[in-house]
Amino acid sequence: MRRPSIWSAVLVLLAFVPLPAPGSQQSQSLDRKFQSAVTQYESGRFAEAAAQLESLLPEVPESFEVHELLGLVYSAQSLETQANEHLEKAVRLKPDSAAARTNLAANLARMGRFDLAATEFKKAIKLEPRNFDANHNLGELYARSGNVADAAPFLEQAHRIDPSSYDNGYDLALAYILTGRLSDARQLVQDLLKKKNMAELHNLLGEIEEKDGKFVPAANEYETAAHMDPSESNLFDWGSELLIHRTLGPAIEVFQHATERYPNSPRLLIGLGMALYSRGNYDEAVKSLLRAADLNPSDPGGYLFLSRAYDSSPSQADEVIERFRRFADLQPNSPRASYYYAMSLWKGKRTQDPGLDLQQIESLLKKAIALDPKFAEAHLQLGNLYSDQNKYAESIPEYERALELSPDLADVHYRLGQAYVHTGEKERAQQHLQVYQQLRAQHLAEIDKQRADIRQFVYSAKDGPSAK
Repeated sequence: MRRPSIWSAVLVLLAFVPLPAPGSQQSQSLDRKFQSAVTQYESGRFAEAAAQLESLLPEVPESFEVHELLGLVYSAQSLETQANEHLEKAVRLKPDSAAARTNLAANLARMGRFDLAATEFKKAIKLEPRNFDANHNLGELYARSGNVADAAPFLEQAHRIDPSSYDNGYDLALAYILTGRLSDARQLVQDLLKKKNMAELHNLLGEIEEKDGKFVPAANEYETAAHMDPSESNLFDWGSELLIHRTLGPAIEVFQHATERYPNSPRLLIGLGMALYSRGNYDEAVKSLLRAADLNPSDPGGYLFLSRAYDSSPSQADEVIERFRRFADLQPNSPRASYYYAMSLWKGKRTQDPGLDLQQIESLLKKAIALDPKFAEAHLQLGNLYSDQNKYAESIPEYERALELSPDLADVHYRLGQAYVHTGEKERAQQHLQVYQQLRAQHLAEIDKQRADIRQFVYSAKDGPSAK
């Protein structure tokens, strides 16, 4: 998704500076220096402009125009601290200038001093309610700080002042989406499309349709955006939309094309792996997810799906175990990392394999639980480990804890029922086995869980960096 542009600066300069003797030779010389600095600034030669203004300032230390322009020059060079000194001075010299306060506020925002920036933007708006830059920038400031509801009124006012502004219109549409005003967002984006047929607008319209539950229009808009601009981000959004709604064949085609075009994109490879896994192509899914893990070893994003695909296709055991070992080394405080490593060791080696170290697996599962005591799956698998070694009395507390944390885990009821059978508690065993049968009948729950995991990955990946 497109990100909001940097806060804009406003250049409002008079064609003169306060001179000691208007019309004198000195006055004309100062004016020429100032106008030369303006020309340098407008041409992007900021260092030259700064040098001229710095030499000019001692002769006119109380000039609003010189301080204002010097502040803008420093700001353009990302020298916000130096810029702030002169922009504050300009505001003191001309406190009723909405443009000066807007420039100061924009620089404060770039410095991360958001409260002070908001105060200056509000003062600018009070001085000049129809100041487009002040309204737009204050709205953008609120949006960036997460106060989207507060952002919308100012972006709306800026839109009324200048409905032709593409950037403000785009930002306002984003604010509408985030506040649930989907009809307003759709209308605004459609109006923008009439003026500019841009790929990012089709992508945004796809997001609106997706949030409104309209899968086919959403997929069509994402596809249009990807054809107009086959960027990594647009291809990811298109493939993800198809994947979320389990249009698996087209999703695989999109992700395969995308990974050929952007072979160094972990999220595209994860998307391809998830689509292949959902289609039942487990071996190919594992290969794609392994490539993603190698590109970004510390990112937990693809390991969940790698653990699932690998569980259905253990033919690449050694490679998978190595990736999970590396992940556990890179993320020693991650309960998931220890859990995945334990499971890869356990499932990757045959039970009769002399290299199978059950104590290491137990230690890793216990570490995962210590890092996250509410990790239901880790309790379940630790119980399974004990049960497989006929340690039923030790398995039961782990199953009961897993059940407390996640009552709908069907396998917990089954395993707990089996453990009670072995410990002679037949009534308890029967109760849990009956619950297991009831939960297994609700087989769609697992599909829904898989969809939820895919959707969560897609939404989090959309907010992450894209590969070039």
